[in-house]
Amino acid sequence: MPLTFYTFSSPPRFYALTGILVPLCWLVAAGFAAAGLYMGFFVAPTDATQGEVYRIIFIHVPAAWMSMLLYLVMAFWAAVGWAFRARLASMVARAIAPTGAIFTFLALWTGALWGRPTWGTYWVWDARLTSELILLFLYLGYIALTEAIDDTRRSDAAGALLAVVGAVNVPIIYFSVKWWNTLHQGASVSLTAAPKMATTMLTAMLLMTVACWAYSFAVVFMRTRAIILERERDTQWVRELAPAPGGASVPGSWKEKVSR
Repeated sequence: MPLTFYTFSSPPRFYALTGILVPLCWLVAAGFAAAGLYMGFFVAPTDATQGEVYRIIFIHVPAAWMSMLLYLVMAFWAAVGWAFRARLASMVARAIAPTGAIFTFLALWTGALWGRPTWGTYWVWDARLTSELILLFLYLGYIALTEAIDDTRRSDAAGALLAVVGAVNVPIIYFSVKWWNTLHQGASVSLTAAPKMATTMLTAMLLMTVACWAYSFAVVFMRTRAIILERERDTQWVRELAPAPGGASVPGSWKEKVSR
């Protein structure tokens, strides 16, 4: 079967592919997380200004990055599903939302723990903190809206509209420290400038970022597979996934059909 951009756009093929990728993603996530946490908490030097408390950066920064990136990816796939009536794209968008919400909450929570010893308070109505909190509300709003409407086409369209409109909040989060005079420090890592941290610190942060990427792929793939089975439960290929009485396999495996 020749590979094209649309090869895995059908739910059966996507389901088969992700069944192979999920264990690999979990393996990568565990390996990079172990390496990143070890380097961040045991190898990286103590910060001259903040002391040991700065080490929360190795969880806070990757979580914040993923919270913004996952929202943009969710909005993209939701828009594709809405514009082209692509069922799988809408399923992927729905699968991304809970993971993005978790990373957003983690970024806010770790930021509060970091802010207490450095700012003297857990929370301030800083532009970046406030816009990140709005991002969490957008994720939760998308989840609530799509779950509140029984008709899948209508719920996908409504969720896509909210996701696309809410995407304007992401650049506000990113550029808030430049546009307004805020307490939140500027970026320590930039594509256009040398990093403002020790090499071991940067390495640990990048390792944790890769771990977060792999984790996101794993859980999004798993959640998409579950959504596929729920929405496609009346199709022949899903019925063939269930073992026949006595544990025998069903003749004419769907895996053979989707590989043609």
